[in-house]
Amino acid sequence: MNERIKPIVMPKWGLSMSEGKVTGWLKSAGAKIAVGDEIVEVETDKIAGVVEAGDAGTLRRVLGEPDTVYPVKALIGIIAADDVPDGEIDAYVAEYASHAAEEGEEEEAGPRYEFVDTPAGRLRYAKRGDGEQVIILIHGFGGDLDNWLFNIDALAEACTVYALDLPGHGQSDKAVREASLKGLSDAVTGFMDALGISAAHLVGHSMGGAIAAQTALDHPDRVSSITLIGSAGLGAEINSGYTDDFVAATSRRDLKPVLEQLFHDPATVTRQLVDDLLKYKRLDGVDEALRALSSALFPGGRQSAVLAEALMAASTPALVIWGESDRVIPAAHAAALGDRARAEVISGAGHMVQMEKAGRVNDLVIAHIKA
Repeated sequence: MNERIKPIVMPKWGLSMSEGKVTGWLKSAGAKIAVGDEIVEVETDKIAGVVEAGDAGTLRRVLGEPDTVYPVKALIGIIAADDVPDGEIDAYVAEYASHAAEEGEEEEAGPRYEFVDTPAGRLRYAKRGDGEQVIILIHGFGGDLDNWLFNIDALAEACTVYALDLPGHGQSDKAVREASLKGLSDAVTGFMDALGISAAHLVGHSMGGAIAAQTALDHPDRVSSITLIGSAGLGAEINSGYTDDFVAATSRRDLKPVLEQLFHDPATVTRQLVDDLLKYKRLDGVDEALRALSSALFPGGRQSAVLAEALMAASTPALVIWGESDRVIPAAHAAALGDRARAEVISGAGHMVQMEKAGRVNDLVIAHIKA
């Protein structure tokens, strides 16, 4: 294939994604493209998102038609320098299909979700990459490992990456044996023990950030660094209306406006995302697990554990990332560690900043780990 021509393809966000719909182009043919530019909007059966440019150049072809569904890895656009002849681009497009088919055959034997038995129960996880440094991605309250759809593969280019479903979440066992930060931190270290992971960089979102912080405080020898994304545990304030309403929601009408609070752009919440979360919430044991965690961690509309002072005195390297328009945990908490940690507040993003601004978040995490 011509190395001067860079493809824009339908991304694969998560193991279960097989196709996606182009909902609109954010750049027109002929536009100059910089690395990280948002190029095209895509909707999957899980969530709506944007494809960011991995290469710089000119958008020479717009192949994906709006409101059209394409399989994963389908060619939907072309970036190339202005001096690349049109004939070379035509030839590239014609040749691409056969290469994509060969790659698809190889991926059929690729990794799938795995399960491991731990003292906290049977936990589901995904593993990517084979780098020397190990990252463990820890989701938030009511989430699962798919909260890292836009991050796990990018981070795996530099590291070995694990994403797990915490007890009571996703496809892990629904019983939460100890509904506390310590109990969830013990679940993470038990997961590490079961897989033979001696130490890791912990990247936690929301409740997962507080779990990462607690683990670093309790087991500093097991934690190489922490990245806290829209993290709990850095201040007492929290939007208890979100957590309470999430637990109480039993219908699509109840749940959709709750989920919309997670994003800067409420249109990110798809019907399928709402339906999938409703199915999860209706599983045996989920309601009890969520209520127990909510009561323990967010009693009376406040966070029960504020770890900022202890983290200030700790030696574990820390990075804090926040979405500027976070409506669940105030972005002001990003400054809780002062000069102790680098803090990055990202505009155009809400509580799920790792999804809405994935490229920037991934770059920050990798730079933090390399440093």
